Parts: sequence; structure tokens; C-alpha cells
Amino acid sequence: MTTTDLTLTGMSCASCAAKVERSLNKLVGVAASVNFAVEQAHVEHGPDVSAQDLLRVVESTGYHAAVIDHTHQGHDPHISHDVPEERLRSRLIGSAVLAVPVLLLSMVMSWHFPGWQLLVLALTAPIVVWGGYPFHRAALNSARHGSSTMDTLVSLGTLAAFLWSAVAAVSGGGHVYFEVAAAVTVFLLAGRYAEAKAKRSAGSALRALLSLGAKDATVLRGGEEIRIPVGTLSVGDLIVVRPGERVATDGVVVEGASALDTSAMTGESVPADVRAGDDVLGGAVNTYGRILLRANRVGADTQLARMARMVTAAQGGKASIQRLADRVSAVFVPAVLAIAAVTLTAWLLTGGSVAAAFTAAVAVLIIACPCALGLATPTAILVGTGRGAQLGVLIKEPRVLETVSGIDTVVLDKTGTVTTGAMSVAGVEAAAGQDAEAVLARAAAVESASEHPVAAAIVAAARGRGLSIPAVTDFANDPGTGVRGLVDGRVVRVARAQDNDGRTSVAVSWDGRE
Repeated sequence: MTTTDLTLTGMSCASCAAKVERSLNKLVGVAASVNFAVEQAHVEHGPDVSAQDLLRVVESTGYHAAVIDHTHQGHDPHISHDVPEERLRSRLIGSAVLAVPVLLLSMVMSWHFPGWQLLVLALTAPIVVWGGYPFHRAALNSARHGSSTMDTLVSLGTLAAFLWSAVAAVSGGGHVYFEVAAAVTVFLLAGRYAEAKAKRSAGSALRALLSLGAKDATVLRGGEEIRIPVGTLSVGDLIVVRPGERVATDGVVVEGASALDTSAMTGESVPADVRAGDDVLGGAVNTYGRILLRANRVGADTQLARMARMVTAAQGGKASIQRLADRVSAVFVPAVLAIAAVTLTAWLLTGGSVAAAFTAAVAVLIIACPCALGLATPTAILVGTGRGAQLGVLIKEPRVLETVSGIDTVVLDKTGTVTTGAMSVAGVEAAAGQDAEAVLARAAAVESASEHPVAAAIVAAARGRGLSIPAVTDFANDPGTGVRGLVDGRVVRVARAQDNDGRTSVAVSWDGRE
């Protein structure tokens, strides 16, 4: 079986996604799942079905699609939108401003003056036509392909209420329902705008994860250092990583020593010391020291790329409750249209007036438009997985979020997972006859010349206690073991010691004594 992921544009509700999913699954040997929240389709198919076949099916349903290329490192996980968020905001604000006088004039009887209905007609027209344009366009597009969506209900309901009221206002007789058309349009525009913001927020969370990767790398070729884009790296390239730079790709250190901040990749809050022969991950930050590494995984094979694919797959997956909502959405719109037609007919057959029959039918169309039915669950999954990625929590599949409420015990395999991520000195233990503050001051003097995170914590502790930090000369760094320097005429050495109770410990010595 072959897996193809598609990004979809033009969908406006869960019914649209259900229609695309049904069309794809009609192909022999195809198993497709379409997620409206991320506007993507995950398709498993046999060799007889090509990506072009899938694209043609999507086009035939009235939407557009493109194949997602997972082989490109750092691909943009941008979630497409039928209507840009900025345009929705302008439509929402403009429609809301016009809707306020419409509601006040329609509902406050004492404000009715001769010709007020014509004024309300003029105010409501741009709300329904311009503000509701996204709904009307989506409804028309669905109608061209012989189908209906949630937008069909919105478009029919608001247009029917507006046109009926326009005729009544011009003819001077009958009730008008301009406030209904205006309020429903503004309310649904607000929901569509909130949906777009939620998608954009979750998409930016995934982009933040991908931004952990370096954009360029310095490689050694022919004895010279050359700066090249990360996308052109090859397995076996020798990469130079200087202090403060991100490691461009997964590899192994062949020269030099340093400490790498891998917190974004592994959850470890304490930078890990590396030397020749140690494996390193792309996205880690080099805290000090120049290292040379040989790339052994590049592009889509790196751990960062695999993490991004995992988050994308989780956002594109469906929880069981979402599958139920999608099944309901698939038949809901036709059912509501049928009920509205039956309502109109029943009122007329039982002797009701045309106005009353029409009012009842429009009420069915507008009130029975649960856009949240197919939106709430996928959006919650989208935001949950995206926010988790921002915080360093990778969620493999949506069902994990469904079962989290039943968790009563959490087991963590790394102490670094529950730390603040910022190192600090917890205590100073001085040998007999030595002053703890003097020990800290001399250690800080030597460490002030180092860029190691442990050194920064020691210097900060000394300054925080108001200690005077002596000057250091003849500083030397012994990679992987510690540092030393001449302080007050004595050779002071700060070296790694046995960890105590899970804490990172260092031993300070001078004159051969600790």
C-alpha cells in the first residue's frame, strides 16, 4: 500500500470534508480519511491508483488539492484557508457595525419612524451580500456539483429572510426579518473567524517546532569552510558548529568537545557534554566550543523531521467522537433541507398563511445550522496537539487526548522532564576548615571565563550572594572534564564530580585539595 497526503482548499464545513472523503473512498483499493480542521486528507491506496487520480476525484467534488511533499526538510505545515483570516476580520467588523442599528431599529418599537424599514433594508443589504459572501460562494460551489453543506443552510436562510423582508419593506406590508438575517450572518462570521484563528495558532505551533532546525550549515569541502542551505546537505558531509549555532542535522562528532542544549529535542534540561564519537541531533544548540561532526541523517530522515511528521499525523487524525460527528454531518444538511420543505408544505396545507409558512421554514434552516457539530472536536485536537508541541509534549494520536481524563498516575523516565530548565546552585559543601563562600567565589572566578551552562549557574550564584569574584589568568578548558585557572596565585580546578541525588555536582580544588 502507498500513502499519499493531500492538502485541501475550498472546504468550509464538516459536510464538505465528508463529501470529499466519500468520493475518495469510492475508488477501488482506497482508504481515505479527511480532516476538516487541518484541511488535509490521508489516503492509503494500491499501485493502480496514482496521486493524479486522487487529485482528479477531489477536483470533481468542487474542491482543490495538492500533494504534500514530506521529503523536503522543514516543509511548511501551513494550514490552508478558504477565506484568509484578515479578510474574515474585516467582514466581521464591518457587518457587526452595520448590524447594531439594524437590531436596535427592528426591536425597539418606539424608534419606528416612517420609512424605517427602508433604512434597515439599506443597512442589512451589505451585511447579507458582502458579509455573507463566503457562505454564498461555498453554497453555490456545492450546488454546482449537486451537493449541499452547512453553508447551504446559512445561505438559503439568510437570503430567504432578507429577500422576503425586502419585498415586504418595498410593498409596505407584512413583517420584516432583517434583524434575523443580520444577526445570523454576524454570528456565523464570528464563529468562522474564531475557527480560522484556532487553525492559525495551531499551525504556528507546528511551524515553531520546525523552526528548531537550522536554515544554513557550514561544511568543510576541499579544506575550506562553505556556507550552504541545510536542504543541500548530504550524508557524510563534515559540518562545523560554532558556539551559539544550531546543529544542522543528525550526525556524530569527529573533532572537538562542547555541551549541547537538547531540551527541545529530548526534554533534558541540562546540556549534554559531547566529544569525538558521540551522536548529536539536529536542532540542538551548541553552548560553547567548536565541534566538527559528520552528517549521518539528513532531510526527512532526521529526528526533528520525524517529530514534525508525528505532530502533523496527530493533528490530521480523527478521534472516535469526531468520526461520529462526521457521519452525522454527512446526512444532516439534506435532512434539514427536507424538514424545511415539509414544514413549508405542512403550514400551507393546514391553512396557514404564506408568511407564516415561510417564517417557519426559514426558522428551520437558520436554527438547525450546527456548524460546531463538525468543528469543535477537530479544532480541539488541532489546538491540543499544536500547543503540546510548543511545550515539548509530542502527542502521537488523537485517541490519547480522549483517554487523558482517566489518567491517575504519570510515570516520567527523566528527571530533566520535571525541572524548570534553568540551572542554579542548590548548595555549596566545603571541606573541613574551608569557607563555603570562598569556595564559591574561587569557582566562579574560574567559571567566569567559560560558556558552559554549569559555569553560568555558578557565576550567577556568586553574584546573587554579593561575593567579590577574583580575576582569573591562565584559563584552560579540559574538554569533557572541567576547567582550571590561576586565581589569587593558586591553580583552581573545577571538574565534574559524582552526581548527588540526581543533581549535577562539581568538585572545586586548589593546591591539590578539594
